[in-house]
Amino acid sequence: MSVLISRILHAGYIFEHDNVKIVFDPIFENPFSVNNYAFPDVQFDLLQIQQQKWDAVFISHYHDDHCSLTSLNHIDRRVPIYMYCVHDEFFALVTALGFRSVRALRLNEAICVGGFEVIPRPALDRDIDSVLHIKVDGHNILNVVDSWIDPETMSLLKNERSWDVVLWPFQTMRELEVLSPRRATAATGLIPHEWVAQLQALNPRIVVPSSCQFIQETWSWYRQAFFPISYRSFARQVHAFLPSTQIVRLNPSRSIRLSENHFALGPSLDWLRIVGAENGDYEYQANVIVPSTSEIAKKFAALSEDHEDYVYHYCQCLLAGRINEIDPFEDPYFQSSRFWCLRVYDHNGHARSFYYHIHKGQVVSVDSVAGPLGWLTEIPLARLYGALVNGESLTSLYVRINDMVFAAEIEKDIQSVDILQDPLLCGLFNRTVSSYQQAQLRHLK
Repeated sequence: MSVLISRILHAGYIFEHDNVKIVFDPIFENPFSVNNYAFPDVQFDLLQIQQQKWDAVFISHYHDDHCSLTSLNHIDRRVPIYMYCVHDEFFALVTALGFRSVRALRLNEAICVGGFEVIPRPALDRDIDSVLHIKVDGHNILNVVDSWIDPETMSLLKNERSWDVVLWPFQTMRELEVLSPRRATAATGLIPHEWVAQLQALNPRIVVPSSCQFIQETWSWYRQAFFPISYRSFARQVHAFLPSTQIVRLNPSRSIRLSENHFALGPSLDWLRIVGAENGDYEYQANVIVPSTSEIAKKFAALSEDHEDYVYHYCQCLLAGRINEIDPFEDPYFQSSRFWCLRVYDHNGHARSFYYHIHKGQVVSVDSVAGPLGWLTEIPLARLYGALVNGESLTSLYVRINDMVFAAEIEKDIQSVDILQDPLLCGLFNRTVSSYQQAQLRHLK
């Protein structure tokens, strides 16, 4: 008897065996997470999706490109949901959507559905991710999702019997580099040495380049800067150290069928259609011209006057207090006296600047700076509104951090500071989870 593995989108898969179907990280949206466009482009038949009969849904972690209430809303509420998450509020949100059985996945504890045994394994950051080990009909399959594998998990996995399929997150997304492009170094295009050692230890029959199957808006420079590894280069590099392993690109709707000694291409999903060219590839450009935040802001529609006032009021009156409430600054850079400027650009590309004084980890809003600027954050007005109201995540915000030349006495010190210590990002995201899904639920109810 065979096992059919079909790709949905990003990290979404359907596994079928002996009339049992289980789904992993289902996303039925294009774009998803606001500005992640399927690559290749796809269209969903939502009416057909709503008629699908699945036996269980497994969600690897809570990020909105894996746990989307808009997508889950198309699934029969009688289908049990199994989710790995350390935050109780996510289970409450999915339950509020109407699902009758929402259960937590426990690390190294198997869930059995028909002939499937699904075991969540610890990822490197077990507060966020899990790695999913699937056993069925004598096959051993590893869905690494977006994770880096924990060393203890790796020791456990390499002692398993031979691996048939590994779904491997083949991209090293340059999320930090696009936040501060002036300070970024060019990517090598090489897969990390940790991946080489781990894939060699697993030595699978088949590797499917997985996750990261998206690009941003057509005008976005992220398309050339975000993804440094192409499908071609990943396959070439893996083949060099695993010559017997087959690297199979599995585009949305496409499937492979596993049997005891071989695999073959399977039927395509009839409710998911690829639009246009199917086998495009990522084209990283180390010297891509990076537009200013002013130019990027012009790509977004104007906000209403009330919505503009909402954002400006947050910056002027609420942001400093929000940052102080969460005590975010770990870097000693912010224990000294620093002046921070937050520039917010409207749809015409015009900036409104807000100034703050940071001292001993505390932030105070001020009218002007009384010394050299020590930190700069730029963001389009529309994207800051999206973060505040819709819980949008970092990928869609087009935040730019420290994109300027500082005074000599500042420049050297600032080079070593983690840019995720940025005060705006701390105010938006520190100790904040589920805001995107909460906004989704408000719209769905």
